[in-house]
Amino acid sequence: MQSPVIHRVTALDLTLRNRRWPFADARRAEIDAHFAAQQRAKPSLWNGRVLLGRDPVFAGGRLSANYFETDFASFLAWRDWGFPDGEIFNGFGMGALLANDGAFVLGEMGQHTANPGRIYFPSGTPDLNDIKEDAVDIAGSVMRELEEETGLSAADCRADADWYCVYTGPALAMIRILRVDMPGEALRQRLEANLARQHDPELVAIHLVRSRADLGAAMPRFVTAFIEAQLAA
Repeated sequence: MQSPVIHRVTALDLTLRNRRWPFADARRAEIDAHFAAQQRAKPSLWNGRVLLGRDPVFAGGRLSANYFETDFASFLAWRDWGFPDGEIFNGFGMGALLANDGAFVLGEMGQHTANPGRIYFPSGTPDLNDIKEDAVDIAGSVMRELEEETGLSAADCRADADWYCVYTGPALAMIRILRVDMPGEALRQRLEANLARQHDPELVAIHLVRSRADLGAAMPRFVTAFIEAQLAA
């Protein structure tokens, strides 16, 4: 995984293509065995359909890329085995919740999820729900994940126009700042109250980041790179 590179863009042009994934075809039996083992440990894992990207191009304030459909088991094996197909990336949207006192608000994933203990903004690998005509709707994906994970909706925040695309090779996090007119501590209490009402929430805790001192090893590098750049600005 390369060091994060941040591209600020105003538009996302993400085209859905019908193509097979040679990695998934060639290693089908290994992938199925790997997923079965993971599912025995975490029964809530579901082998649904997800969308992965390739051929990213940053030019003229725009990100262009192609996406294709595959199963979650293949994605999980590709991730867990060190990203053996270097032409593919996991390109997902993130809603960077920003309170009106300057605090970024992040969630900690539960132990039953595919990313236990990791701390980051509301997000998720895009799936079939994020297809709009022949394109991948990352803006819609961000708002869907925000509501599923936190209970907040588009009415609770104001989205910035630009995207900060943090590219590491295997991952491309398309981050949009979502401004909430509420202090960080009050927002954390609201989100924690929402988690307490859920039967099986994805998140188990809410974290505030106000300075570099609040960053930690449980946060992916693309998240800390984004926050460091925002704090420096």
